[in-house]
Amino acid sequence: MGGNLFEKIVRSHLIEGEIQPGELIALSVDQTLFHDATGTMAALQFEALEIPRVKTRLSVAYIDHNTLQIGFENADDHLFLQSFSARYGLYFSRPGNGICHQVHLERFSVPGQFLLGADSHTPTCGGMGMLAIGAGGLDVALAMGGEPFYLKVPKVVFVKLVGQLSPWVSAKDVILEMLRRLTVKGGVGKVFEYGGPGVKSLTVPERATITNMGAELGATTSIFPSDEMTLSFLKAQRREKDWIPLGPDPDAHYDEEIEIDLSTLEPMVACPHSPDHVYPVRELEGLKVDQVAIGSCTNSSYKDLMTVASILKGKTIPLHVSLVISPGSRQVLRMLASNGALGDLIESGARILESVCGPCIGMGQAPKTNGISIRTFNRNFKGRSGTETAEVYLVSPEVAAASALRGVLTDPRHLGKAPVIELPSSFPVEDNMIQPPLPPEEAEKVRLIRGPNIKPLPAKDPLPSILSGVILIKTSDNISTDDILPGGAKVLPLRSNIPAIAEYTFERMDPSFVKRAKEFKGGFIVGGSNYGQGSSREHAALAPMFLGVQAVIAKSFARIHLANLINSGILPLIFKKDEDYEILSQGDEIEIEVGDLKGHEVCLNNRTKGKRIFLSIPLNERERRIVKAGGALAFVRGKRGS
Repeated sequence: MGGNLFEKIVRSHLIEGEIQPGELIALSVDQTLFHDATGTMAALQFEALEIPRVKTRLSVAYIDHNTLQIGFENADDHLFLQSFSARYGLYFSRPGNGICHQVHLERFSVPGQFLLGADSHTPTCGGMGMLAIGAGGLDVALAMGGEPFYLKVPKVVFVKLVGQLSPWVSAKDVILEMLRRLTVKGGVGKVFEYGGPGVKSLTVPERATITNMGAELGATTSIFPSDEMTLSFLKAQRREKDWIPLGPDPDAHYDEEIEIDLSTLEPMVACPHSPDHVYPVRELEGLKVDQVAIGSCTNSSYKDLMTVASILKGKTIPLHVSLVISPGSRQVLRMLASNGALGDLIESGARILESVCGPCIGMGQAPKTNGISIRTFNRNFKGRSGTETAEVYLVSPEVAAASALRGVLTDPRHLGKAPVIELPSSFPVEDNMIQPPLPPEEAEKVRLIRGPNIKPLPAKDPLPSILSGVILIKTSDNISTDDILPGGAKVLPLRSNIPAIAEYTFERMDPSFVKRAKEFKGGFIVGGSNYGQGSSREHAALAPMFLGVQAVIAKSFARIHLANLINSGILPLIFKKDEDYEILSQGDEIEIEVGDLKGHEVCLNNRTKGKRIFLSIPLNERERRIVKAGGALAFVRGKRGS
């Protein structure tokens, strides 16, 4: 039996383990990326390894998240990451060069290679035929230091695409259809491998839109084959030397199969407050719109923005609509400027923002009170926009432009003939905003620049045999890392200062959480299913660890957050029976007999209610040693004898 595409790439990077679902494997890493929201902590963690230079083929530091400089913190972090990159051999993408995933797709992605990124939307580069996986910053720091990446082998789901997209229907509608069918939990423990005759009609940027938002399914990653369309894109980027043909064998095995007829899809919308609350746009038409935001790593490519410009050309948006546009990269912005499309956007009344993440992570452009915001982004969790009472709807660029034009949520099929945008045969390539690695002899002389907001890494003691304390908070299902530790202009600048950022833990859900955690000197968190979905931010584990959280007990965990808890030395535990969730309440005093962390379960004694339950330990042997050591950094340093 032949191999599927995922298996082929994994096999070429396999260091140890068997490629069987659920088995632990170790993979060598070709490329890494991080940005200014995850990078300062990853850089500090890499420093702690005391390794003179990154050991990957290529590592890139991007400035694209914390560019709203309302204080000194972000600018200081940028200088730190610039000096860190020069000192340790990373490429450095300067502020304004673009969003990490868009720039990486354009300038660095290589079919068949393995990219590990400190961002949950790293799978964007799966649209290029890469194995691209999101992880916490510490996993990326370890990969830069030459450590393998450990992964439980996911199931591989073949998504067979047939037919072609109809006019006014886009790649965004494909992934919204996947979310409608499968929900935000439907991809947990899975890889989505796209194939079938319909794939040939999708360009690399369209494929990247689909793989990018596969993160919202909870998937480990998503991937497309590397074919003639891939070669065409690489030629246009003057990188055809990086191309290899890569696809599954004709008799490849898959664990599951889904079929989507592209010709049957229609414009879709994800309603508040989850990316899987998906309906046809026609069912919600007429909803008055206050704000339209176009951009993000999902929908800010040349094709996306040229489509928007074509729809808005010669027209003016209504007075009550605020339209903001964030080009995905400087390359995209330059092309829009040179062909006149930027002028068309400006004349329509659009406000052009930086080529950064911006509003997608709550960095500016928060909607008005109770505002309706239509966005081409990937997440619409409550409060993520910066306005707690706002309602955010996720749509394609076509729907966003039509809605901005008419002032109400609009099915773009009412606008007549759809614009046809062809990708250029050659993109303007200008990498002068990317600082390449210095030669080792020069790098050794570089002095790291540290601002006063950059604080030392917090440490955690080894795991004791008995954990005791109070349940500090009990949450419901699908709690996101935004719920655990918010982003936005107020909190993101504190990413390199764990004591400061920890003050915002669970701020939106329970403003008294931090005070309670300090009063009881730590304790426990109880969660529902899919705890920790969404962003890869490891601060959602580091901050609770700093506040003394010893364990998180949940019905199930999102993949990256589970890894971040382990790396932070927090013990994750799973209810053996969902009904046991009802036995635990906030304020209960509990004790957990951990022992030497052997076996498959531990006993929890609820002293307040006089009841005992058993919890599963979702850890392999290596993960148990990490938690027992007090986290991954302590474990790796101990393994190396430092």
